[in-house]
Amino acid sequence: MGKKSIRLGRADRRLLEALQRDATQSQSELAEESGMSRSSVARRIREFEAAGLIDRQVALLDPALAGFTIEVQLAVAMIEHTEENRLSFERHVGRLDAVTECFSVSGERDYVLHVVVPDMEAYTDFLNTRILAHPTVRSASSTFVLKRVKYTTRLPIGAIR
Repeated sequence: MGKKSIRLGRADRRLLEALQRDATQSQSELAEESGMSRSSVARRIREFEAAGLIDRQVALLDPALAGFTIEVQLAVAMIEHTEENRLSFERHVGRLDAVTECFSVSGERDYVLHVVVPDMEAYTDFLNTRILAHPTVRSASSTFVLKRVKYTTRLPIGAIR
């Protein structure tokens, strides 16, 4: 939030849609999909990376197949809402491998974390020693994921005009 968006032309949007579907495509394939030349594709990708629009390229793994059978949406409430507490908690969470996402939210809770662990014993240990033991945390509430209905990292770039 607070970042200025980048103006994207129609070909840019088609290029970004293609990259979000499969970033391993060749520049020739990306050029064909986007309607750009190969050199334009290479240049725009470098520009998007330099501007931070393309943050990184990764492989998306299936948590269950990787051995993470428990997924939890963990809502956390802070003891006191100070800048020091917020920064302390956010730094702490940033170092926790089991946390794949962390959102500062409005409402009754202050943060919502997405947590993946191999089993319930690992989650119990994580919750007690990594979250509830943190000095800034007042309480936490766990919502266990029963089934992943939809998961995507794709932004709806085509909807931008």
